[in-house]
Amino acid sequence: MVTPYSVAPTDRRRVVSLFSRLRKPGGQESPLPIYAELQAMGDVVPAPWGGHLVTSFGLSDQVLRNRAWRVTDNEWAARQGQGTRWSAASSREIGQTLVRLNPPHHTLMRRSVGNMFDRSALADIKKSVERTTDRLVARLAERLRDGVADFVPLVSEELPVITIGEWMGLPAADFPLLRALTHDQVFTQELLPSPSQLMISDNATRTLHEYFSALVRDRRRSPGDDPVSQWLRIWDELEPDRDRADEAVYYLALLVVLAALETTSTLLSTMAWLIAGHPRQMGWLRAHPQDIPGAVEEVLRYDPPIHVVTRVAGDDMRLADIDVRKDETVHLMLAAANHDPAQYADPHIFDIRRKVSHLSFGGGIHYCVGAPLARMEAAALLTSLLRRLPGLRLHRPPEWAPRVAFRRLTTLQVADTAHERVPHQAGPRD
Repeated sequence: MVTPYSVAPTDRRRVVSLFSRLRKPGGQESPLPIYAELQAMGDVVPAPWGGHLVTSFGLSDQVLRNRAWRVTDNEWAARQGQGTRWSAASSREIGQTLVRLNPPHHTLMRRSVGNMFDRSALADIKKSVERTTDRLVARLAERLRDGVADFVPLVSEELPVITIGEWMGLPAADFPLLRALTHDQVFTQELLPSPSQLMISDNATRTLHEYFSALVRDRRRSPGDDPVSQWLRIWDELEPDRDRADEAVYYLALLVVLAALETTSTLLSTMAWLIAGHPRQMGWLRAHPQDIPGAVEEVLRYDPPIHVVTRVAGDDMRLADIDVRKDETVHLMLAAANHDPAQYADPHIFDIRRKVSHLSFGGGIHYCVGAPLARMEAAALLTSLLRRLPGLRLHRPPEWAPRVAFRRLTTLQVADTAHERVPHQAGPRD
């Protein structure tokens, strides 16, 4: 059976208004009504800046899995001309990483890392993650004895950088710098970055280049058992030119840190926000810890770390009932697709016992290689929170960075009812 998809007529002013609202505090706090308005316009909506917006689950899934739809690699970016966001130094740099490579370049880079976080690798990391998680939650619990604490700097921004930093053998003293640079660099990956945001991203990318280039040189001089040293050994077999081998490893190290810090931190913050804001579901998880992995998946569906990804047509193609020209963009509204009423029953309801798939880690050849690690960190943190802080509650509404594609909670004030009776507020209702 062929699913009929609806294509919206052009309504530039309305779409511009919706995206303007998404960037404001109200839209950041509650984007779902805005996505519902966008979905009501059609499964495919013309984007005012060119290309199309895709809001349905089915079409988004179809595009992600079809290799004819390509990512915005540097070859495509060069065709957009100078003076565009794609010509920014930060954009060109991220364009050399795995997330912005198309076959055959993507194939070789992806093969070089294999299944980076397979069961064996996760087993080696798990005990360290659990120890770190328990330590961070214990510190949070101590702060809560004195009242209110901010979950973001104390826990959700710490766990990912410690996890990936220790795995890669990076100095702990560098973790704060890497966190700050990651938050600045991500602007170049936003949907519509401003010139000032691109400048911030360019500066951060320049420092990141210096940092990871030095790291590769250091591991070249003194190799060990860490992932960077292993990647160097692999690339020495794949690439006879040592400088090119070192460059490939640099781009791998850069991407792994950027991806692990930004999106996983958001996942952990969002999870704490949603679970603490639904005390009855939190109680269910304490009694049914076997449902913790499913709860993590529902967090990912309900409010994914990345709300929008972009693909380009590799040739003249058809999408639903419209013609898409070669090199034209489609923006997959993943958060909207995760709330598609054609795919989910009551998609606006947060339900940890929901058994469904989602698009939050992408699909096809660009499915997130770090997904298993992010899931493990989230499950370990939720397990520790349920055990150590069963009275965790929201104190006030969280705050978000004014972004569209990459979600980021900047503050999440929480309290513990074991020490202070705090009214239940600021969270989505059970």
